[in-house]
Amino acid sequence: QVQLVESGGGLVQPGGSLRLSCVPSGRPLSTYRMGWFRQAPGKEREFVAAMYWSDSSKVYADSVKGRFTISRDNAKNTLYLQMNNLKPDDTAVYYCNSHPAPSLAWGQGTQVTVSS
Repeated sequence: QVQLVESGGGLVQPGGSLRLSCVPSGRPLSTYRMGWFRQAPGKEREFVAAMYWSDSSKVYADSVKGRFTISRDNAKNTLYLQMNNLKPDDTAVYYCNSHPAPSLAWGQGTQVTVSS
């Protein structure tokens, strides 16, 4: 059973940056196309970004294009989400999972709050 552990969230002012990390325990990520998702209060969970492990191709939600970058470190078996120029609308709990169909057990996520 793969367990996903997200970290790196926090409180940041508009225009600030954060880098989120996702570490799976129990299995290498290389067998999955991995993505980041987020859920804001009162809203459904939505897709943010994804990448193939094999060829590094990436896809982003329109709302984060040009501001967020998904990447991974094979040696550390870690998925990252670099978030720049953060906006209040980016406030949410961020999760990682397989993409397009989240098939792994959801982790606890990491809270990102963008506020002045």
